[in-house]
Amino acid sequence: MADVDIPQYHQLLWPTLVAMRDLDGSGSIEEIVGEVMRRENFTEQQQERLHKDGPSSEIEYRLAWARTYLKGMGLADNSQRGIWSLTDAGRVAVEPELEPLRQEYIQRTRQRRRSDEPANQPDDAEELGELTWQETLLDALMNMSPGSFERLAQRLLREAGFVSTTVTGRSGDGGIDGLGVYRMSLVSFPVFFQCKRYAGSVGAAAVRDFRGAMTGRGDKGLLITTGSFTADAKSEATRDGAPPLDLIDGARLCELLKQYELGVIIKTRIVEDVEVQPDFFHDL
Repeated sequence: MADVDIPQYHQLLWPTLVAMRDLDGSGSIEEIVGEVMRRENFTEQQQERLHKDGPSSEIEYRLAWARTYLKGMGLADNSQRGIWSLTDAGRVAVEPELEPLRQEYIQRTRQRRRSDEPANQPDDAEELGELTWQETLLDALMNMSPGSFERLAQRLLREAGFVSTTVTGRSGDGGIDGLGVYRMSLVSFPVFFQCKRYAGSVGAAAVRDFRGAMTGRGDKGLLITTGSFTADAKSEATRDGAPPLDLIDGARLCELLKQYELGVIIKTRIVEDVEVQPDFFHDL
């Protein structure tokens, strides 16, 4: 793909801040990214440009840095569940204040590095650490055979409560890779699914093709990819007058595999904070 212009992370600070305000001050990473995409009208080419060899897009990578810096600048914070929210300062900040705050944050970080103090340096130990394990997991998924990836999707759906989940295993099936029955209390309904091992962004055309393959067979569909979905693809999935499709991108797929511990082991570490009380020894 020919090189396309992508804003630098510092140019995305204000769009990210405004997007969070439009989301009433908080949102998931997916919601914030989607809102920035909508506001900035990024083209399909911009959204499809990968960071290095993928699987994340360059825009998603730079937006991760933008969130990291907003946190370091005291304008945003994130919870353990990955929900980002504006601080009081972030709610009232104006655009001209951002660059001085960014420079102050960079300077504080450099000073901490020189003094060898532990610090939240702008490599985002929380978020970029998460991206590291996600990238490792997505690399493993990309190295699977198509059939193995479909069986993984089948296993995931079973863990999530689907019954009678089958993989078609047939070519020429209109892009439908399998069918599961989702049971909710006393009712159940069939859901067709399609798997795309893709190191890039899935566009609106793929969503339309999948919906077309479902025509006359069902109206519930699930499109799973190791990549991401463009803003147009997300809009197409919920277009008025057409059966809605649910989309699971690479980031969400990683979270689901982590939740159901499929190929992912979660280890809890306990860290002790030890504080010495000199007065105790003085009073003996």
